[in-house]
Amino acid sequence: MTHSGEELALQAANAAADKKARDILVLDIQELTPLADYFVICSANSGTQVEAVAHAVRDKMESLGVPCRGTEGMDEARWVLMDFGDVVVHVFRPEERDFYHLERLWGDAKEVPLQLTT
Repeated sequence: MTHSGEELALQAANAAADKKARDILVLDIQELTPLADYFVICSANSGTQVEAVAHAVRDKMESLGVPCRGTEGMDEARWVLMDFGDVVVHVFRPEERDFYHLERLWGDAKEVPLQLTT
């Protein structure tokens, strides 16, 4: 079964929520860049939680048949970026999220409403 990019982004957001990620945001960036169709952005309080969120998202996406094409930042666990093709997931520590402020950088993106299952 194939899933739309939006469905996959929402599944990733729910996996992050399962590990108590905060301030979860899904942005539709299809019209803004060829990099991806959706960004999932969330925060985690510690390096350990960043890793837990990242692993949960990877496990969920792989269970849906979507392999991770690449991961950056896991060693420092301050900002982990995971590329699933149409969906890119960003897991931030709060300081990094405030500093890089991707929501502002991608301010023209449409926010996708979340219905978290947790």
